Amino acid sequence: MLSAALLWLYAPVLYRLIGQWIHDPNYSHGFFVPAFSLYVVWQERDRLRRLPLRPSWSGLLVLAIAVVVLAAGTLGAELFLSRTSFLIAVAGLVVLFFGWNYLRAVLFPWLFLLLMIPIPNIIFNQITFPLQLLASKAAAFVLPLLGVPVLREGNVIQLPAMTLEVAEACSGIRSLMSLATLSMIYGYLLETRISTRILLAIAAIPIAVIANGLRIIGTGLLVQYWDPEKAEGFFHAFSGWLIFVVSLILLFLLHKGLQKLQPQEERH
Repeated sequence: MLSAALLWLYAPVLYRLIGQWIHDPNYSHGFFVPAFSLYVVWQERDRLRRLPLRPSWSGLLVLAIAVVVLAAGTLGAELFLSRTSFLIAVAGLVVLFFGWNYLRAVLFPWLFLLLMIPIPNIIFNQITFPLQLLASKAAAFVLPLLGVPVLREGNVIQLPAMTLEVAEACSGIRSLMSLATLSMIYGYLLETRISTRILLAIAAIPIAVIANGLRIIGTGLLVQYWDPEKAEGFFHAFSGWLIFVVSLILLFLLHKGLQKLQPQEERH
């Protein structure tokens, strides 16, 4: 009954969250996050079954904190707080019915759920603009080496044939967030060492930045040597998927390289 009441309480929050996954390409990976968390819990079901049940009334305190955070997020129109409070409520239910030892046992899949919550716009904007500038600088440095004259002004690249603007959608934030999520899933499924899993997750940042830089460089080459209209049409949309595939390949190659560096005896 308590779980049903909380689900009813959070129904509007979850409805808007799923709606953002559907309509905002930056967070389309959100559907995979709860599915993977449930998969991890299912994988650990035998270990969880062996844990002693130690229900704690302190779970009610955690639930009360979740409701307070929800109220603050609702009154302040802050979606991040409202959505985060749902995870706090889930933790409270686990503690109340199973105990703190169960919450510690499912800490990774519980924390992983944070990736399904869109970050606040104020933080999002602080991330995207530096990425736009970084991608613009990388393209302005590499393109002249390939015979393309460039004049850069902020995130705007002047080419002889046309002007390229590295907009927010081209900053790489979309591929960065999706790749960071998939790198954690990849590390959990295909790697047993915690240190390597952490390295793979961290490596998602430079890999996404490099791959996005390659996308802008490719667009500049397309504009200069082929057809400027192609840069704004099919290629622009297709290159996003292509660069994401390249990012996954780079992540795979990095993993293989780390395995090569790992001593043979540690692999077993």
